[in-house]
Amino acid sequence: MPAQHILEVHHLKKSVGQGEQALSILTGVDLLVKPAQTIALIGESGSGKSTLLAILAGLDDGSDGDVILLGQSLNRLDEEARARLRARHVGFVFQSFMLVPTLNALENVELPGLLRGESSGASRAQSRAMLEQLGLGKRLYHLPAQLSGGEQQRVALARAFSGSPEILFADEPTGNLDRQTGDKIADLLFTLNREHGTTLILVTHDTQLAARCDRRLRLQDGKLWEES
Repeated sequence: MPAQHILEVHHLKKSVGQGEQALSILTGVDLLVKPAQTIALIGESGSGKSTLLAILAGLDDGSDGDVILLGQSLNRLDEEARARLRARHVGFVFQSFMLVPTLNALENVELPGLLRGESSGASRAQSRAMLEQLGLGKRLYHLPAQLSGGEQQRVALARAFSGSPEILFADEPTGNLDRQTGDKIADLLFTLNREHGTTLILVTHDTQLAARCDRRLRLQDGKLWEES
């Protein structure tokens, strides 16, 4: 992979259904992303932003075209290989947090490291340090149901950054939060991005959050358009 691109998207298309019932979601997306860039994917509800994000992260498949993530064509990887790639190099933040309800904050953050094969001691130490950095040092042993929405999102961020991913995908990371809490989460997101040099690609309807990104890409009629 050329060093200047961490992600390449070539003529990506996505349709669902067949025949006359087929619905085209992506009609030809092209994108080149440099390491450490921050990119906002914006557009109307239902335009396919979350679908595109899932395909870029290897969580879904396109109908045509190719996604090259960290030098590897996702089309050529089976699900097991994609899972290994995500575990080692990719973070993902979901709008609905997606925390394991029966695990406390510390266990939720250390889980990906354990799945990567890290020692339990190293994984726990790193997870504790990340949660303390995000102001959750006194909430390590609380279950998700015992945490506020903002605290749960901070746990989700800690989990996503725990393995120092090279690229992080975030789907409406502030969408379920009030403005004040959302602003704090956005500050944390960009601080972690700078400290780790992580490429950040996020879906958002928040114009203030989008304005903080290096690039704003609007998904419209199944294609991406760069906004100034």
